[in-house]
Amino acid sequence: MTNSSHWLSPVLPLTSFGNVLMFLFSISLATSIIVLNVSVSLSILLNKALRSQNRFMYMLSTCLSDICSGVSYYYAGVLDVRDSFDSPTRTFYIVPTFLGLSYMAILAAQADRYHAIVSPFKYSQLMTRNRTLLVIFAYWVYAFLIVAVYNFVTVGMAKRVTSMGTFVGNIFTVIIMIGLNVRLFIIARFQLGREPPSEERDSKRSSVYLILVVAVFFLGTWLPIFSHIIVCNIIGSTCYSFRNEGTDPLRILPRVNAVLTPILYIRGCSALRATLLTRVWRHCCRRKKRVMFDESECVRKSCNT
Repeated sequence: MTNSSHWLSPVLPLTSFGNVLMFLFSISLATSIIVLNVSVSLSILLNKALRSQNRFMYMLSTCLSDICSGVSYYYAGVLDVRDSFDSPTRTFYIVPTFLGLSYMAILAAQADRYHAIVSPFKYSQLMTRNRTLLVIFAYWVYAFLIVAVYNFVTVGMAKRVTSMGTFVGNIFTVIIMIGLNVRLFIIARFQLGREPPSEERDSKRSSVYLILVVAVFFLGTWLPIFSHIIVCNIIGSTCYSFRNEGTDPLRILPRVNAVLTPILYIRGCSALRATLLTRVWRHCCRRKKRVMFDESECVRKSCNT
């Protein structure tokens, strides 16, 4: 198969009903990722009160990386693409980096909520909005510096660095994420429960529960591919791989998480949901109704003439 045919062929040959469904699923998944994450991003940007809170900056970072994942999935998931170092259809490690950025954003958001609840006074002094943006900027720059390094070294060296770095990084970050989850659950269940009822306590508890649920769903969709990578590194051999990215369930699951995360944000935050319904989706619905009304008027006038 030539390189040009790689670029043009769909994820599976459209010769059976099942293959067509798989092709349509890939398109629907990419579209859903983009629409939901763009909606949440606009809701945060349009609401000044949300923009002033650090936790919504991490939400915005997650949405931006997931938007990039959704756009790139039109290539990596809809077409017959194998994103490995020596593949002619590779993305030069850029597409996996967008997924990794979502991972770092959720981990940073967990740490942010932990310090905000445990040491609120020190947190308010230390973590200003500008410093929060600096943290987000730092891990975005770090991620693409790693991409640059991978693309400047030889393929063999890139494979060795990736296998070792991913193996160690996955183990440590998963342990940290699970540990933070347990600690945040204890704080939300017992420490905040001892505080007198107030709006601030309810806000803290809802923010902790939201990041807990997001992290649990994240681990549920990412642990299969993490476990696969860890096992492959331990046994020291090449594990079974699917034909392409779009048919590999281990690589589809993190993209499904990119749909679940904005849904959880909308479901778990009333202020975000209100902004979404009144200022983002309502405006789009009004515009759609206006277009439909204009079209119906044109049809009616043409029928009368």
